[in-house]
Amino acid sequence: MPFCNVIVALLKSVMLFVVVLHQHLEHDIQVYDVTPFMDDHPGGDEVLLSATGKDATNDFEDVGHSDSARDMMAKYLIGEIDSSTIPAKRTYIPTQQATHKQDKTPESVIKMLQFLVPLLILGLAFAVRHFTKKE
Repeated sequence: MPFCNVIVALLKSVMLFVVVLHQHLEHDIQVYDVTPFMDDHPGGDEVLLSATGKDATNDFEDVGHSDSARDMMAKYLIGEIDSSTIPAKRTYIPTQQATHKQDKTPESVIKMLQFLVPLLILGLAFAVRHFTKKE
């Protein structure tokens, strides 16, 4: 059995798959547990898995489900969420960061020299040793 099939089988047996459908924006949000229907879904379980945990209204409506499919949904209804209790989605706007201006103060030059001078001496020592080494 391929690894992906094992994972899907595990998910089916362990997790509760929930599809959320809005009937209308003004009404409560209906929540469905479609786990028992996953094996029987004509579009396959991947379709249901891709719609779990989110508003699947558009996914459901775009397919053009029949009236019998809509009636069947009633037995999978597990609850409703009052839409007024859901916080408004906020868009993240990053703050403008000040650009870093390179310091040219004497202190920054001294710090740079304190790093570069020992590095230069070490490099020279290796070069002298390499070129004066007897073969």
